Amino acid sequence: MAPIAIEQPQLDNIIPKDIKGDNRYGIFDKKGSDLKSMAVGATKDGRTLVPVLPEFKTKEEQQLYAKQHLVAAFRVSRIMVMMRALQDICPFATLFAAIISGSILKTTNSYAMHFADICVSDLVLVNENAEIVEGEHAVNAAGFAIHSEIHKAHPWINAVCHAHTVAGKAYSTFGKPLPPIMQDSLRFYDSHVVNTEYAGVVLSSDEGKTIAKLLRRQDKVAILQNHGLLLVGETIDEAAYWFVCFDKCCKAQLMIDAASAGTGYQPKLVDHETATFTAKNSGARYRGWLNFQPYYTNMVKKTKGEFLK
Repeated sequence: MAPIAIEQPQLDNIIPKDIKGDNRYGIFDKKGSDLKSMAVGATKDGRTLVPVLPEFKTKEEQQLYAKQHLVAAFRVSRIMVMMRALQDICPFATLFAAIISGSILKTTNSYAMHFADICVSDLVLVNENAEIVEGEHAVNAAGFAIHSEIHKAHPWINAVCHAHTVAGKAYSTFGKPLPPIMQDSLRFYDSHVVNTEYAGVVLSSDEGKTIAKLLRRQDKVAILQNHGLLLVGETIDEAAYWFVCFDKCCKAQLMIDAASAGTGYQPKLVDHETATFTAKNSGARYRGWLNFQPYYTNMVKKTKGEFLK
């Protein structure tokens, strides 16, 4: 099944009043600029050439689109496995599907299935009572316990990704947020939290409730001390991209800490104003969605769309 075609709308290059006259946005005074996408190069008739979220004619189209991109996120995770950045069968991702008769429904991956083999038809729809509504596979119990509480507490969170990456779980042991010292990590400035209450392998919903209480509306990441990383988003594309990006930031931070300890040099912290400016622009939720699109199109090309079935 082919992915849904995305029509290119007219460019919205109106600079908000609160940044007019701010020289830091000078490039966006130009007619062909696209502030939302942080791009330039629109057509002369005003069409943006940057991918945009499609407008769906039916709920079914929207759900299919979300499922296709969820599976693409698993396939990207498979690449992380090949790079030895990810281990075991614990990685878990969910899409908030709907609320029917008081039951929260979530679409997720099948348990004990290799990410390289997952297709749209392998996804499982499960309700808050851990009952399979659609699908033929079991789901990870710990992932269900955590994600169900997050979806329940925060209706705006449409996607949750969690895994035990090598860099992510190593950095998590320190129980501290990422310091503002790299442009990439500034995407997460004041938008990630740390859960220091590790109580062992998750066999109840308590940890999910704890994480849900910690998450604020602006947050993208929860660092789970002695455990791993958990990323949230309004779309699966956003959450998946933040995961890839944050994990790389953890790896870079571990290298910085090691170099600092070995040389005695201290990295320079970015000041609050600059960090906030950078986070506002490069850390916008739409930017997370946009940055995942190359991963999606590349995965379609690599697999010839095999995972879409």
